Amino acid sequence: MAKPSKIFVAYRSLGFVCNHLPLSLRYINSRNENVVVTSVGKAFHMYGCSKLKLISVSEQHPDEISCLTSDSFFVYTACENVIYVWRRGSELKHVCKGPAENVLLMLPFGNHLIAVYEDYTLVVWDVSAEEVTAEIPFHNFSISALVHPSTYLNKILLGSHEGSLQLWNLKTSKLIYTFNGWNSPVTVLEQSPALDVVAIGLECGDIYIHNLKYDETVMKFSQDWGAVTGLSFRTDGVPLMASSSTMSHIALWNLEKKRIHSEIRDAHIGSISGMKFFLNEPLLITSSNDNSIKIWIFDLPDDGGRLLRLRDGHNGPPTKIRFYGANGKNILSAGRDSTLRSFSTTAHCLNKSLGQASYNRKAAKRTGVRNDTKKMPPILDFCSESTREKDWDNIAAVHLHTKVVSTWSFNRSTMGENKLLHQRFQKVKDIFALCLSISPCGNFVVIGYNSGHLDKFNIQSGIHRGSFGKEKAHEGHVRGVSIDCLSQVVISGGSDKLLKFWKVKDLNEIEALELEHNVSKMVVHRESGMLAVALDNFLILLVDIETRRIVRRFDDNGGSISDMAFSADCKWLIASAADSSIKTWDITSGRLIDWFTVSPVCVSLAMSPSGEYLATTHVGSPGVYLWANSTLYNNVSLYPLPETYDPLQMDLPLISLEGKDDDTEAVEETIDDEMLPEFKSPEQISDEFVTLSLVSKSHWLNLLDLDTIKQRNKPKEPVKAPKNAPFFLPVVSGIKPTFFIEEERDWKNDSKKSRVLEIMQHGSEFNQLLVKSNKSGNYLVVIEKLKEMSPSKIDVEIRCLSPENGGSEELMEYFLKVLLETLKTKKYYELIQSYLALFLQIHYETVGSSSKLVEILEEIKKDQSWESLQEKINYCLCLGNYIRSAVI
Repeated sequence: MAKPSKIFVAYRSLGFVCNHLPLSLRYINSRNENVVVTSVGKAFHMYGCSKLKLISVSEQHPDEISCLTSDSFFVYTACENVIYVWRRGSELKHVCKGPAENVLLMLPFGNHLIAVYEDYTLVVWDVSAEEVTAEIPFHNFSISALVHPSTYLNKILLGSHEGSLQLWNLKTSKLIYTFNGWNSPVTVLEQSPALDVVAIGLECGDIYIHNLKYDETVMKFSQDWGAVTGLSFRTDGVPLMASSSTMSHIALWNLEKKRIHSEIRDAHIGSISGMKFFLNEPLLITSSNDNSIKIWIFDLPDDGGRLLRLRDGHNGPPTKIRFYGANGKNILSAGRDSTLRSFSTTAHCLNKSLGQASYNRKAAKRTGVRNDTKKMPPILDFCSESTREKDWDNIAAVHLHTKVVSTWSFNRSTMGENKLLHQRFQKVKDIFALCLSISPCGNFVVIGYNSGHLDKFNIQSGIHRGSFGKEKAHEGHVRGVSIDCLSQVVISGGSDKLLKFWKVKDLNEIEALELEHNVSKMVVHRESGMLAVALDNFLILLVDIETRRIVRRFDDNGGSISDMAFSADCKWLIASAADSSIKTWDITSGRLIDWFTVSPVCVSLAMSPSGEYLATTHVGSPGVYLWANSTLYNNVSLYPLPETYDPLQMDLPLISLEGKDDDTEAVEETIDDEMLPEFKSPEQISDEFVTLSLVSKSHWLNLLDLDTIKQRNKPKEPVKAPKNAPFFLPVVSGIKPTFFIEEERDWKNDSKKSRVLEIMQHGSEFNQLLVKSNKSGNYLVVIEKLKEMSPSKIDVEIRCLSPENGGSEELMEYFLKVLLETLKTKKYYELIQSYLALFLQIHYETVGSSSKLVEILEEIKKDQSWESLQEKINYCLCLGNYIRSAVI
């Protein structure tokens, strides 16, 4: 039966900002702030524009959002043929399900919403009633854009792929006028600050400012950067219009002089999907399919624009992730966009970019990142060490099909100046760096190449410090390299089926371990000295670095291993494979304890040093996904999975705010495991074993030392009563203290003799309970009564059993019978021993002079069975010491 993961629960995802859908800008009066709405796949984000802080995340849609828009009250999203109306960013108010075709375009229209479907049917929705008020089919007119001209009551202007435009009255569902157009598909329609005038952007790059009332073109602009993707007008008194293109350029047009005013080249890396000027402010916000939104401010002397705020993520899918530092709060991520980024697990505002890799950083700053001709290929592998992060570069990265290794500084958030390359490779082609590792001291980096060479560099200066081996370290490719926790041993694995151990100081080989197949990947857990080695035959070996022996084999993998990670305490080994599986092995037993699948395939994974999260990246996704470790917060029973276990495909974590846990129900469902019923411990496991009570130690452990404790706690000076003693209620001491309430008595009718006898007589309830239990044979009632008493009360009750303290020898006999019968049940073992010890300590003289009491004690001695119990305890201790000291 398919089951979700028992260990990992989907928590949230990081690194998502926006996608290819245009942004939507709205103003919220309660916040006194502009808010931008962007789509991130199946959900949408709302950012406060004052600091671009994420303020809201919607619930997940059934599929990808195909269209998004908003007004002052609602946010409208379309998924397939269903329109969702949201209030406050995450509260679903209305659902409008239309025809079978998907929604193509949407436009808020007062209390209504205009939706255009893929069959080019225009539908007007009454949002509050969730009803269709008008429906207009189009056959030879393919709608590509729409806008509501200001002051045009009940009218809407439609643009088409054929190039023509039509003005419709939605109330009467009649065509008012047709504009011939300019023989190019219309991509954007935007209302200008002037009445009757709209801006029309075409696919050919032309922009027309057109008067609808007279059907006349006021002015024309043309951009040479491709189709127009966005138009917006400044409304703060400056006659400027902004246009964007698919080549990520922004043009500012002067409407008075009818010419271009300024340009912002390479505003984004990808195509600009949407842009909008803030109302009455010199601020322009843009979004792009490169997963970024930017705010530009026009405060330069020539009214030119500069970047004010930025929020972005990876443009391409990450290739590798690793947690940085010992606190587990930052994740280093290398993407296919050749950038290195840091994502915070605590707050989005702490995310930062370390920049794009370049052979010449200074030239890249002058020409711009997009026009960098010296851009380095994507990062294939990297390693970091936080020991000397404030002194020099502490990150080294290997790039795809490149022999140069770059260095980075996490503290300065930039790429370093050093480029690590041996002189032997400067004029040699087809040499690539494949793997690397930084020493724990932060001084050296060891790099492996496809030529079989293994070189050591000083990461601070970039100077070569030696090569391992006489000529080469391996005959084939060096596919993995690791350094132990003391910077004394380097372990390298190659395609020659050898795992070699080297000394760091003299670079000599210590030992070579022959494997059954080529090494594919290596991951080390330095604290425990364990090395995980993945082979090309899908086998994972666990090697002890100190003894240089293979201690575990994990061979039930269904594909090539993409990445591996150890848990913080080295109890688990987690691996992702090409068959979309993520498996967790228990290292101690060598058995598979957790298995689930994800789609798409996991590319890289990492376990946080604190053990809280498992981070994963996946094919085609620019985000980093966090999975919570449920064993830290719940009692999870982990046991080897059966051979017939069928893993369940789990959904990737959703996008949520910091500190907001949207997966509480998922956690509860995951913990519920029908394969293993909940274990309830029986009261008595076996008649051969003794069972301890659940009473705290303070109840019975100090019974023999009460006199010493009272003497020690005795006040040095007599207690002085306060002048005005406060009112209080007397309390009867015990496990559950209760108020003492004196019963009303008729002292006049009671005889003097009876009152004196009652006062002198102990009249203990416990003594009466002893007598009743001896008659009925229910001896456990007495033990339950003793469990409710405080240690002082138990001491008093046992003292009062003797004849000189108001008891009798018969009561002492009853008490010993209670202990004897309870011992026979093998329950409350430590309580009986403490009560018996206290009884003998107080009444040893009386017991020694009574033959009946001595006979009962002889029976108790026979039922103690301490010798057999001591023998079993010693056996368990010896067995445990042997297992702990044995070498695997």
